[in-house]
Formats: sequence, C-alpha cells, structure tokens
Amino acid sequence: MRDDLKVGLQYIAPKHALTRMMGKLASLKGGWLTTAVIKWFIKQYQVDMSEAKVSDPAYYRTFNDFFVRELKPALRPIDGDTETLVYPADACVSQAGLIEQGRIIQAKGHSFDVTELVGGDHALADQFKEGHFATLYLSPRDYHRVHMPCDAVLREMVYIPGDLFSVNPLTAENVPNLFARNERVVCVFETEFGPMVQVLVGATIVGSIATTWAGTVTPPTGGSIRRWEYPTEGEQAIRFAQGDEMGLFKLGSTVINLFPAGAIRFHDDVAPGTPTQMGQPYAHRQA
Repeated sequence: MRDDLKVGLQYIAPKHALTRMMGKLASLKGGWLTTAVIKWFIKQYQVDMSEAKVSDPAYYRTFNDFFVRELKPALRPIDGDTETLVYPADACVSQAGLIEQGRIIQAKGHSFDVTELVGGDHALADQFKEGHFATLYLSPRDYHRVHMPCDAVLREMVYIPGDLFSVNPLTAENVPNLFARNERVVCVFETEFGPMVQVLVGATIVGSIATTWAGTVTPPTGGSIRRWEYPTEGEQAIRFAQGDEMGLFKLGSTVINLFPAGAIRFHDDVAPGTPTQMGQPYAHRQA
C-alpha cells in the first residue's frame, strides 16, 4: 500500500456500526484464538507485561480484559501532595499550555474551541477562560485505566456523540477540531484548585468508555448530548482521592484536563512528546 494512501486512511472516521462490531469482537471469549491475538498485540506494540498484575496472556478471557489489565499494586506511587496535580494516565503529552481566547492548541496550525469540546455549554466553558489545559495521548501499548489528578467531588458527566477518528499524533496534526469532533465523555469535578474537567475522548475502534460510578457510558451511542448531575455534598456525593481510578478505555484514546485561570502552574518538563506515568506530579497550585 502506498504511503500516501496509508496516511489518508488514518483520517477516515469509521462508521459507528463497524467500530462497535470490532468492539464486540474484542469482548468475545475466543480461547486459544484470543490468546494468540493478545500475544501478537504484545509483540507488535512492545507491551511491557512485567508491569501487569497478571502477566500471562492466557489469563485474559477477552481482548478487552487484556486491554484494561490492572498494574501490579504500588507500581505507580501517587505523589500525595495536596498542592500538586498528578498525571491521570500512562500516556504522552500531546499539548499543554494556556487556553487562549477560549481555544486549545491541538497541534501546530490547529486549535479548537473549549465550548465545542464540552458539548456547547458556554457557562461551563467560561469557567476555564484563560486557564490551562493538558492533552494526553494513550498509545496502544499503554495502561488504559484513567485516574484522578487530585482530590475531587464529581459534579457532572456529559456524553457527547461524535466521530471516531484515530487520535494519534499524525491525525492530530491533520484533522481540524479532532478532539471536539470525536465521541467523548466530559467529567466535571469540584476540587481545591477550583473546577476541573477530565474529558475521555473516543477513537477508532474504541470498544467502550466507562466510568467507575456509571459503568459503561458508551456504547450504546446516541445522536444527542446526555447529561447527568450529581450532588456535591452529603452522603450521596461521589468523592475521589488523588490517584483513584475514575474510568477506562477499551481500546484506547486521549484524556484532556481543563483548569481555571490562575489555579495551577505546569512543571517545566511538561511539553509535547513528554512520556507520562500515572501518579507522577505534573502541575502545582499557583502561588
């Protein structure tokens, strides 16, 4: 296949029906065939199974079970400093910096609107005017559970339908509004740093996006935005400590964090291409 054709194919957003079919295949219990596929994937993407709680590929009944594998206990120590935010995932920094005039840098020559990202909610987007953002790309080899950067209380969850473009760096450089076009789940939290958003962005052949409080959010998909609001006080409040698991991808994607103006300052080494590990500090409270 010609190189230009390969590149072009990466920009095609597959139909949801095809993507969901692939997701279903990833959830099938295929015995030796599932094990063979997992072994191929481990070799193809150089997955470090020494970090997995269970390293034997034959242990996993489905490909999805393997893809959302847990890590060995205490393998990702959490910083624990209440003045610090930690990376929510094993990933790579795609972009990070200021939200300028309500827009987020996607890649050189591309930016997208915060209001579009959060599903057209102007009041929510306004809370992050001139604030900070970080976009973290999870590659196929990465650990695909997502954790909390800081202590927080859940305020709202929003499901936003959309396309399912690939979200790799090449696509980010060439597909306008990529992260504001793909299907996504927007999670809004109250924190000591002010409001914080953690967006779980879908991608090609993402079998599902799930959260720890709601279970599987997608599929099924829908043609309209859906919202859930949660109490932030009392016994019914859903609370998280820094480092707690909050969601996962079955066949990976991207996490985007939004922080309000004047709340945080990124560490100097937070830059495009920087590899990340969940639990490592990446920002601190602005003095």
